[in-house]
Amino acid sequence: MDIAENVKNVQERIAAAARAAGRDPEDVTLVAATKMNDMEKVKEAVRAGIRVCGENRVQELVEKSAVGAYRGAELHFIGHLQKNKVKYVVGEVLLIESIDSAELLECIDEQAKKRSVVQDVLLEVNIGGEASKSGLAPDELPAVLEKASTLSSIRVRGLMAIPPISAVKGENGGYFARMHQLFVDNQAKKYDNVSMDFLSMGMSGDFEDAIAEGANMVRVGTEIFGARPYPAKESWFRTCLRVNNRYKASRSARPVLRAP
Repeated sequence: MDIAENVKNVQERIAAAARAAGRDPEDVTLVAATKMNDMEKVKEAVRAGIRVCGENRVQELVEKSAVGAYRGAELHFIGHLQKNKVKYVVGEVLLIESIDSAELLECIDEQAKKRSVVQDVLLEVNIGGEASKSGLAPDELPAVLEKASTLSSIRVRGLMAIPPISAVKGENGGYFARMHQLFVDNQAKKYDNVSMDFLSMGMSGDFEDAIAEGANMVRVGTEIFGARPYPAKESWFRTCLRVNNRYKASRSARPVLRAP
């Protein structure tokens, strides 16, 4: 497997999909989903031109950050985030893409205040209404956006979605179109601390379809790194003990998340 060749291929496919939709390829951000890929693979992807890495698991994010795996790239958190692990993520990533409740927003805001940062986030929408997935129902968005407008240490930058799994190309187009309409509708509304800049949807099997329907951020793992490995597990407790000292109350310099 040649990660550099895979990155080039994915970038070319993104560019082609964007042009086919009448859009500038530079407006689409590729997030390399690095879950279960080791430090060397992540570094290889960054050397090949990946500018944004997305991590699904807090334990992996903590471990890989400690050894500089993401150096040279922005870092997003793209997996389900439990409230008791918020302290390991806030201020360590540029964007948390998976906010699925007002309670989680409040928890992130509280931690961001402690660290003297403003944390950028996306609201995750369960667009398929699947009981097995986290995310807000579309009709819950207004209340959560209202809540976000009262929180001074978070900034909502857009929406994220993971539609139902489909083996048929194009079958998820309807879900992506609905997400884009939600995105557009909420762009027109004015809330404090909210700017609808990013619509994150589309993964390895359907990112081209997502771009066709308006995504400007796609999360791609398998098409870059290949099928995921299953390494030996290290306990969460041990990981936290090993790296906890690197976390500070604030950071002297954080990158800025810029809209496309």
